[in-house]
Amino acid sequence: MTRTLSPRLALAAWLLAAAAPAFAADYVQAPGSTLIFASNYQGEVFTGRFGGFDTRLSFDPQKLETSRLDVTIQLAGTRTGNDDRDSTLTGGDFFDIGRFAQARYSAGSFRALGGNQYAADGTLTLRGVSKPVTLTFTWTPGAQPVLNGKATVKRLDFGVGGGEWADTATIPDEVAISTRVVLKPAG
Repeated sequence: MTRTLSPRLALAAWLLAAAAPAFAADYVQAPGSTLIFASNYQGEVFTGRFGGFDTRLSFDPQKLETSRLDVTIQLAGTRTGNDDRDSTLTGGDFFDIGRFAQARYSAGSFRALGGNQYAADGTLTLRGVSKPVTLTFTWTPGAQPVLNGKATVKRLDFGVGGGEWADTATIPDEVAISTRVVLKPAG
């Protein structure tokens, strides 16, 4: 015997489903992700990779108000391909990893920029200093979505490269950050 819903009950069920809040999909970082920074020293451009990073993202392009991004960045193990520069970066004038082993970026405000481009307005905490930083990114949906993002960080705002390294003629204040985060469903 097959039971059918009365039109009233069917309408009530549809209204309840339509009124239920939509939540962002939850993701965690998958292998194949990268987080890179670029700057220059006395005119020589160099890039570096942080020691590691972990990303958690709740994101739905249709419900940006429920989206959230949280990234923890390991500063120990940062590499640029130059041993002298790498040891200087971990020291007290730069990352000071003895006191600040991690940096963190958190965003809870997202904006659509058109197409598959978005901006996450968040806060970077580095060396105990928290400042606003905007990450612009493209979103490629799929079974393993990909977030490709870019940001600019003013290193002196965070006390990175103090002392003799504060001269912006030697090292610019602005550091370019780029990331490619491959994601998988959390669970």
